[in-house]
Amino acid sequence: MAAVASTQTVRIKVDDIEIEVPKGELIVESAKRLGIEIPIFCYHERLKPVGMCRMCFVDVGFTQDDGSVRPMPKPQAACTLPASEGMVVTTDSEAVRTDRKGVLELLLINHPLDCPVCDRGGECPLQNNTLEYGPSVSRYHEVKRHLPKAFPLSKYVTLDLERCIQCGRCVRFTEEISGDGQLAFRFRGALMQPSTFKLTDFDSKFSGNVIEICPVGALTNAKYRFRARPWDLETTAAICTMCSNGCNVWFDHRSGKLSRINARTNEAVNEEWTCDKGKFGHAWYNDERPDKVLVRDGEELKPASWSDAYSQIEGAFSGGDVAGLVMPDISNESLYLFKKLFNDGLGSPNIDHRWGGEKIDDQTVSTAIADFEQMKGVLVFGSSLADELPIVFLRVRKAWLNNGTKVIVASESPTDVDGFADVVLRYPAGEAASFAKRIANLISGKKDVEKFATDCGVDPDELKEAVAALKQAGSIITTESLENAKAVSTLAKLAGVDFNYYALHANGQGAREIGITPGDGGMATGEILKAAADGKLKALWLVNCDPTRDYPDKDLATRALENVEFLVYQGDRMCEAVHYASVVLPMAAPAEQDGTYTSCERRVQRMQRAIRPIGDAKPGWRIFSEFALRQEAATPHFSAKEVLQELAAKNPNFATVNDARLQGEGLLLGDGKATKATANGQG
Repeated sequence: MAAVASTQTVRIKVDDIEIEVPKGELIVESAKRLGIEIPIFCYHERLKPVGMCRMCFVDVGFTQDDGSVRPMPKPQAACTLPASEGMVVTTDSEAVRTDRKGVLELLLINHPLDCPVCDRGGECPLQNNTLEYGPSVSRYHEVKRHLPKAFPLSKYVTLDLERCIQCGRCVRFTEEISGDGQLAFRFRGALMQPSTFKLTDFDSKFSGNVIEICPVGALTNAKYRFRARPWDLETTAAICTMCSNGCNVWFDHRSGKLSRINARTNEAVNEEWTCDKGKFGHAWYNDERPDKVLVRDGEELKPASWSDAYSQIEGAFSGGDVAGLVMPDISNESLYLFKKLFNDGLGSPNIDHRWGGEKIDDQTVSTAIADFEQMKGVLVFGSSLADELPIVFLRVRKAWLNNGTKVIVASESPTDVDGFADVVLRYPAGEAASFAKRIANLISGKKDVEKFATDCGVDPDELKEAVAALKQAGSIITTESLENAKAVSTLAKLAGVDFNYYALHANGQGAREIGITPGDGGMATGEILKAAADGKLKALWLVNCDPTRDYPDKDLATRALENVEFLVYQGDRMCEAVHYASVVLPMAAPAEQDGTYTSCERRVQRMQRAIRPIGDAKPGWRIFSEFALRQEAATPHFSAKEVLQELAAKNPNFATVNDARLQGEGLLLGDGKATKATANGQG
């Protein structure tokens, strides 16, 4: 790997330039420090070096006591050669150029040279290296091999075997990073090919990454295939909103339509990885979506103006019991103005963002995603990390693989973390709280480790070692999917370790920080729906949510939508709630507006508009701002940045947030320290 733990340095020369580098650093990384490019195929800085392609050949020698340089008899692979004192490296010589031409000529013997129809064309390392280092003509005149084209490894990944150069990046990714080990090299020689065992479906939760790290067009995106060329696309930096991890991505679009999502490097969050939910889950941008303001006229919803819609809403929400429910996947700015509208403009404390029940006992977030690599022990309690927090899953696995972090899993059913966990503990369904108390007693010394291990069917020595590591410097992870987290919070306090109760939605943590919860005397989600179902609620405003889809009690949710007197649906996607609505307000999607999002680790990051909103859609914050002006005359907000400034001034949780500090990797609220977000967002 490129990273070197040792701080000892050595002096080497690269192309006659003397440089001091960490001892053991790979030469390919040392050359980068000087801005010198060494061509690569199989090497990837986040994968273990294997030296399979030999493209990175360099000449190497060592400085002798008399000052002369003794060369090594053969060229060396820069991706596997560690730096040592007195090393002299030449990256561009006649011999090196000849070697590189030879490697490329060999790789191109059976390569189909179908660049004009290959999805990788225009951004292909093989294409670029051939132009820069390869031969000008081919000496090979025989018939090339022919293999199956467009073989579907999965619904997301397509394999063209003729293009594969057997670099092993895809196989190594599944072994070292995702850990599912689903890909392997089958057969040998010219027939060697990456595939799943027994040709089963490649159903890894992180399969999309092999498309991006493939250095040729062998693995391509089945959803993007033949749809665009790189030079046709506009690319905008964005934040994935499919879960709460806040992954950095590139939003590639063409003619106002999403074309694909690629990972964008952020060392503090997702490094350069994505999950399949984030890479392929944004297709809804191009689906049928609300694009016109609609107002109910009898049994029909008919197009109307924004002014007409606001007038109808104003009449329905004036006086009486009114409420608002929001799905926390909208921006901080939209959440803030939603709260301000209801609490100040409409005088209603009845707002909520929680859909899995109201049993949120503790909102503490203590550990940043990257910090898991430094933990001695991690306890994952009641969460399927790969499904709920995929990037946290990758960090925990990386910590276990590279740093020997002890991982304990406590869950009622198998999870992906079980595959590498040191200790796996099972508890019966519905017994999470009582089981957490048992572990707390174990850690505090009130329970015998041997007996507990016997009861759970695990090795006592492994359990002792894992618990000791957890107590030494550890962290506990759970999520909103665990209904009652109080016992797990107590466990963390007894153990003296970090406790993390992570939100699941794109801006769930932002909703906590801002305080999208009932005010004094206000109703929570379940109470709001019951009041609506009983005909006791005058008007209900839904923001990007559908109770029939999002609330556990479907019958109650349906009756609520049927019986509420006036229903507003504001959203960026079609759903069942639209058919019950009195007014439909089309809202711009995240990538269609500027705004900020707060990830599960309390990291605030900026999203900038990539494409124009469809139809009449407007950003959520603008809708709330315009409607609020009808309640009370005030200076309007002209941009999301102005709303953020007001939020930072009014809410202590966001006091450190400003435009300058959001550059780069984003800003951790509270400077990354453990902080409990209060229910009203007032610190």
